[in-house]
Parts: sequence; structure tokens; C-alpha cells
Amino acid sequence: MMIIGVDYHPSFQAIAFFVEETGECGEQELNHSDGQAERFYRDVQQRGIRVRVGMEATGYSRWFERLLAELGFEVWMGDPTEIKAKRVKKQKFDREDARLLLRLMRENNFPQIWVPGPENRDLRQLLWHRHRLVQMRTRIMNQLQALAMNEGYRWKKKLFSEQGRALLEKLALAPWANRRPARVVGVAGPHESDDCGTNCSRRAGSQEATRGRPTDDTSRRGATHGPRLCVDHRNSDAVSTRQANRHVRRDDSV
Repeated sequence: MMIIGVDYHPSFQAIAFFVEETGECGEQELNHSDGQAERFYRDVQQRGIRVRVGMEATGYSRWFERLLAELGFEVWMGDPTEIKAKRVKKQKFDREDARLLLRLMRENNFPQIWVPGPENRDLRQLLWHRHRLVQMRTRIMNQLQALAMNEGYRWKKKLFSEQGRALLEKLALAPWANRRPARVVGVAGPHESDDCGTNCSRRAGSQEATRGRPTDDTSRRGATHGPRLCVDHRNSDAVSTRQANRHVRRDDSV
């Protein structure tokens, strides 16, 4: 069996290996961008020997884990905290860390941890994506509530009803404040998840009609991101910092 300790970094990895049958050992630094690391492990597979790879649990290593699984190598993921506690020297070097991982595996003292499988990770990505959408919706709702309260209205959940949105659009706001509801329109209330797309499309049609564009141009309509959340991209032209500073200086001079 060939045992490999890998000190992994996003752009390269330092390895220390030992072959139990022959006593062969060595150290090497493998780059990722030029395919050097992948060629090394594929060459090892062609030698027809069993391989065990040990590394600390870290990020940005998904492609590397997929490669090892494709080659049929045994992968051990270690707890970084416990591995750090087992380090004798205070100084930290890449090759020294690779030697430490190799030594812990040879001594059967490697702090191995459980790692979720590919399907489990994919489901976690879906859950994280939904969590981010909920956060986005909450931020938009808080912005609209703050906008209404600054004008003396506290509508709470009524703000996200059909009537509340109509009242919000009628508020007399300053020029820059008036852009905010136009750019984040369409947060539906708890009982009207289907109103978002209807109102976004209706507002898109009215504005395009005033500009002389056909109302059925779907490329200019708001895009729906998740349930009860509609982001309007028609008025989402970014305001540069220079433009904002110029406007503020003009107001100060007046």
C-alpha cells in the first residue's frame, strides 16, 4: 500500500508518501492549474497498488475528492484542530504538515472524521440556496418597512398586500429614495404567493408602454427568484459611487 499525506491548498498541494512493500518514500509539490497533480495520481493508479490519501478537512477540494473517488483511492479526512494539537514544532511549513499527516497515518493515530457523500452535499447546496433566498426576501421586506415608517406609516404585514403596495407607490419620496421601491418591488404577503409575478408583469407592461416598447417583451420583466420573491430588473441599473458622490456634493453646495 502507498500512503500519502497531503497538505492541500487551492492552487497546489505538498505531499509526503511512503510505499509499505518497497520502503520507497519521498516528498513533492504538485500544482493544480497545469494538471500536474492529476497526472501524478493517475500514474500512481497505473502502477496497480493500493493507495490511501490523508488530508485535513478543508474547502475548495471538491474536484480533488472526486478525482480520488474516480481512481478508487481510499481517502481519510482529518480533524484540523486535533492535527494541529499533534504538531510538535511551532513553525508551520507545507512539507512539514504533509510529513505530519503521513506519520499519523503510519502510526494509526490519524484523527479521522466523517465526510458527507456527494448526494448529501448536493442536498446541502439546495438547502443553502433556499436559505439565501429567504434572507434576500427578508432584507427586501425590511427595506420597504423602513421606507414606509420613515414616511410616518406603520402598516406591518398590510404593506405586502395589494392595497399596501398601491399605497407605497403613491408615497411622495425624494428622487433617490423613490428608486428603492422601484428596484425591489414585488414582495408578496403570506397569503398571496401568486400576486408577485402578476404585479411585476403589470408594472413592466405599463412602463414599457410609456417608453414605446411592446408590452409582451418578457426579457424586460421582473424575474421570480423563489417563492413570494420577485426582483425587478428593469430599473436595476447600478448607480456608481462617483455619480452618487457628485449628487451629494451638488446638494451640499446648494
